[in-house]
This record gives sequence, C-alpha cells and structure tokens, in this order.
Amino acid sequence: MKQTIVEKILGNHANRVLKAGDIAIASVDFCMGQDGTSSLVIESFDKLGREKVFDSSKFFMFIDHSAPSPNVGVSTIHKLMRNFSTKHNVRLFDAGCGICHQIMIERVPITCGDLILGADSHTCTYGALNLFSTGVGSTDLAITLASGRNWFRVPETMKIIVDGKLPTGVYSKDIILHIIKNVTSKGADYKSVEYSGSTIKKLSLQARFTMANMSVEMGAKCGIFEADDKVIKWIKEHSKRKPQTITADKDAIYCDVKEYDVSSLGPQVSLPHEVDNVRPVEEVENTPVSEAFIGTCTNGRLEDLEIAAKILKGNKIHQGVRLVIGPSSRKTFIEAVKKGYVEIFINAGAAVVAPGCGPCVGTHNGVPADGENVISTANRNFKGRMGNPNANIFLASPATVAASALEGKISDPRSFARRLR
Repeated sequence: MKQTIVEKILGNHANRVLKAGDIAIASVDFCMGQDGTSSLVIESFDKLGREKVFDSSKFFMFIDHSAPSPNVGVSTIHKLMRNFSTKHNVRLFDAGCGICHQIMIERVPITCGDLILGADSHTCTYGALNLFSTGVGSTDLAITLASGRNWFRVPETMKIIVDGKLPTGVYSKDIILHIIKNVTSKGADYKSVEYSGSTIKKLSLQARFTMANMSVEMGAKCGIFEADDKVIKWIKEHSKRKPQTITADKDAIYCDVKEYDVSSLGPQVSLPHEVDNVRPVEEVENTPVSEAFIGTCTNGRLEDLEIAAKILKGNKIHQGVRLVIGPSSRKTFIEAVKKGYVEIFINAGAAVVAPGCGPCVGTHNGVPADGENVISTANRNFKGRMGNPNANIFLASPATVAASALEGKISDPRSFARRLR
C-alpha cells in the first residue's frame, strides 16, 4: 500500500500498516503543556490516580503565555506547575526561557519521524522537521502523560506544492497567508498537509517553521515537510537522536493537491477578524495603526528579528505607534543582542519584552484600547485575541509590520527593498 508521510509515522508508532480513516493506538515520543493549559492537564492527570508520569524525560512544561506573571491567579497556576515539576521530576522551562514551540525545537531532542503531542494548537510547528506533531486537549494530554500513548484517526493528506522565485520583500508568512486565503480556515479540517516544491526547498528552516505553525489556521491536524539537508543539519545541531526520515510514496493517495506559483506574489495582510480574510497589502495600505507587534511562535525567531532590524535601523517609529518586540527564546534574545538588533529596536523606540508569547494572547503586555488597530506577526486575529474584543488585529510578515510601525499605517515593505536584499 502506498502511503503518505503521516500514514507512515502513525503506522510506525502503532506497529501496523495504516491508511487514512483508520483508528490506531500509537506510542508518543514527547508531549508538552504550557501555562494556559497545564492546570487542566494536572487536574485531569490527578483524577486518573496515577502516581507517576509515563516517562519524566518525555514530558515538558512551559511558562510562556503569561510570563512573568501579571496577576495572583496566574501566579497560582505557575506555582502549581512548579510543584508538579518537582514532584514528578519533569523539566520545567520557567518565565524568560521563551515560547514552548521554540524551546521544543531548540532544546528538546526531537527528530525526524517523531510523534509529538502538545496541549497547544500550534504544536504543529515542529512538522517542519519531518515529524508528526499536533495539538490536543488537556484531558487527552493527561491520558498520554499517564500511559505514553493515545488514539488517533489517521488524517487524509492534502499536498501543497509551492514553486517560483520569491520576490524581494515577500516571505514565508506571505506564502502561508496566501494559501490560507485559498484553502479557507476550514478547508483542511483534520487533514495532514504535506508541503513541497522548489520554493519550499529554498526556504530556511526558520521560514518553514512559520508555515508549519500556521497550518492549523486552515483547520489542518498537522503540517509536514520533507527532510532535506537543511532539516538534517538542524537535527544534528539540536538533537543526539538519529533522524528517521519519512518520505511519501510516489503513488500515495492525497485527498487534494494544490499548486501555487509565488513568482509574482506580493506582501499579504490578514484582516480582522478571520485569518483567511487575506488581502494584498496594496488594498489595505494607509490603514492607521496604533500598535505593532513582532514576535510569537510564528515570527519571533532570529531571522524575523533580522528582517525587522534591517528596516528599522536608523529610523524612528511613527509618533503615536507602540512597537513591541518579543524574542521567541532566551537564545534568540541573546543572539539578537550580539548582532545589534536589540539596540536598533530600542533606538527606534520599540519596547523589547521578555522572551515568551508577549501580547499575542492578551493576558498582559500590549493590550490594545477600544477601536485601535494592531498589526502583528502572530497567527490569529480573532476578536479579543490580544485581550480586547473591541480592537482590530491585522496579521502580516515582520517586514510589513516593521514598515507599518515607521509609517503609522499599514505599509508595503517593498519600499524598503534596498535594505531587504
């Protein structure tokens, strides 16, 4: 039987041959929870009556969504997590370490072919490393934490092929927004998405993480990339485990195949309040913005900060605009300091916050006021996403956000083309 990547990975972990639609019990390589979900994970785990987690070296906890704590209620959750970590000898990455998804790819020994579950919908980020990772509910994660396994319905697979030379000022964020517009927010519900094509091969791993991260925004269960030299190099630098690369068979069955030529693609912007409400930047230029945010698990990596720094260097943000920068991890923050990016941001008038989710989920830093427009590199722009249902969130690449912060309105980053080459 010819198989897709996800069919092979789930089959390897269930010890039997699987096809789309099959139900299987599969072993899990790693799992994780963050401070927005871990209190429910711990509560559900305790109700199971288990004294120990299935393997303390395979479960990780992160304090990143509200870090440092903004109030007593959150501090209580953080204390609960710290106590659970100590009791079960589980690794906890505390406030300031960074975003769970960035730490998972930087400091956890994941590798190609793995099966990873997280109590966070953007766990799909790690699929850029040729593995199956997906978000699950807190109760499901508690079951995995107790048993080391979980049940799965094998997803159908949609194949997305991206070709063409990417123009200056256009990035993987623009590609994935364009795809989400075409597929729609529900067009890939419970499907695995396989990305391939000449453009994908040219993208850096950091750029691929952006696309894998946003796969869930079209309803996908996961987004998976093929393993190439860039993936193998990343694995060797971050994990001591041997890569078990997985390739789809030539005659694998796909529920849909979509092809895109990005040679003439321009910067894209997602408008409130749905991610698939995407328009070319030219259609929304001059929309005033009060706040700009560069960071999150989507676009807070070093490559993203470098792009922003190129545009911001020697410039000042527009009067009346607040620019918040949130490095995705402590390592990213340190590297950005060494390269001079942080000094550029501060001199431009930005506020650089602790590594973590920052304003994204709206629990502390950067909550907008009523009626304000925010342009952000995040992955979601639903009502209330940044803490105020009466504000408007626009999503774009780091280049578009940086350009908009300087102009005080949504702006085309291609006007800074010389800086971006």
